[in-house]
Amino acid sequence: MEQLKRELGESSDIMMQEIELGKNGQLLSVILYTDGLADKNVINGSIMGTLLSERFNESIEAVTERTELLPLSKPFFQSMGDNTVIEDFETLYNSLLTGETILLFNGYVNGLSISTQSWKERSITLPTSQSAVRGPQEGFTETLRTNTAMIRRKINDPNLWLETMQIGRVTKTEVAFMYMKGIVKDEIVEEVRARLERIDIDGILESGYIEELIQDEAYSPFPTINNTERPDTAAAQLLEGRVVILVDGTPFVLVVPMLFIAFFQTAEDYYHRADISTLLRIIRFVSFFIAMVGPAVYIAVTTFHQELIPTQLLISLAAQREGVPFPAFIEGLMMEVTFEILREAGIRMPKTVGQALSIVGTLVIGQAAVEAGIVSASMVIVVSITAIASFVIPAYGMSISIRMIRFVFMGLAASFGIYGIVVALIALVIHLCTIRSFGIPYLSPFAPFVTGDHKDTIFRLPHWALSTRPKFISQNHVRKQGSKPSKPKS
Repeated sequence: MEQLKRELGESSDIMMQEIELGKNGQLLSVILYTDGLADKNVINGSIMGTLLSERFNESIEAVTERTELLPLSKPFFQSMGDNTVIEDFETLYNSLLTGETILLFNGYVNGLSISTQSWKERSITLPTSQSAVRGPQEGFTETLRTNTAMIRRKINDPNLWLETMQIGRVTKTEVAFMYMKGIVKDEIVEEVRARLERIDIDGILESGYIEELIQDEAYSPFPTINNTERPDTAAAQLLEGRVVILVDGTPFVLVVPMLFIAFFQTAEDYYHRADISTLLRIIRFVSFFIAMVGPAVYIAVTTFHQELIPTQLLISLAAQREGVPFPAFIEGLMMEVTFEILREAGIRMPKTVGQALSIVGTLVIGQAAVEAGIVSASMVIVVSITAIASFVIPAYGMSISIRMIRFVFMGLAASFGIYGIVVALIALVIHLCTIRSFGIPYLSPFAPFVTGDHKDTIFRLPHWALSTRPKFISQNHVRKQGSKPSKPKS
């Protein structure tokens, strides 16, 4: 007890309660637990009641050797949960600080750990970052075991395997990964396990730590690992042959390996009809190109290629820019930076104030800038459409990547016009072709081209046509359903 007080700094939330056991109080024992992490009702009711019971004290009197006490005591606490023997201080600290209750007996070198974990946790609510009009309206929480249970509710199969490990020398954070045995490629599972085991860091506070430490491309703007807050999305990815990584303390789980096309797909695509889902995906891809090259094309056309603009529109644009003292690139750069500042301020401000700040700030600054002759009205329209298009991309990580790349395209457009944009697009495609996510080509099934996997890319075919899993993701049990159902008789 003296060593515990010294090592733990006599922390006020570490509770130590001494109890004299035996008919004559000849055996001194102590109950250790962390206030707030352990269930006091179980400790004060079940554990204390057992220790003070006549039957337990009679069993103590019958002990003749030191080695007999713990094996004799374990059956008394089996109904309260798992209990294990503690043989060293490192195991004691780990158990004590994760909500377990420790029993120590004077004169015995080992102790007993009883599972009494209980702490306040957030209830299951709507996913805040990935909302959907149709589909399940529940999101992951910060509790690891709750999250694994939500996935098992979706997939009731013994082949859904779960592996857990502790990462972080100081935080000792519980990290788990789930996969469908028999569907996932064994090489992917081995690679995930190896990368997680190689992590050597003081603390893991969010899944973003894990993402950055195990990703393939550290210097690419494109994310190679996706994250989701929705259990149905995680279950769907598992059925495709991917691996889901869960971190205790965060509602965002990681999905690996990830392809470029997957960042434009949502769970809701599979809850609507195929034609509706296809239309929505096409809108997302159009928005992707607008968000990436929209301002760059405007700058290139107005600066170098005025002959591409219809005469009437060119006269109108020239009239708008007559009093603007800056070239189109500086004009667009100022508006883009201003909008990024407003977007970041809206996120960091309190929720009730942030929305008003974004709307009022955008309207006031845009209108005032046009009236002051700093920017043209056409540039305000282009930047606004670009900003709206960036919000259409479902994955927030991909949206941030496009926001960064946009400035590169604007600079090349201001320097070389359309030629600069074309060269940048070629370089971008080459870069995407070189990226891999856990050994899987990032741009597949486009490069390398796999004909059979295009049934769920830009176009989403009906469910009866989605009979096979992606070739590069899963090579075991590729077929996931039967043939096309027959038409019902009239």
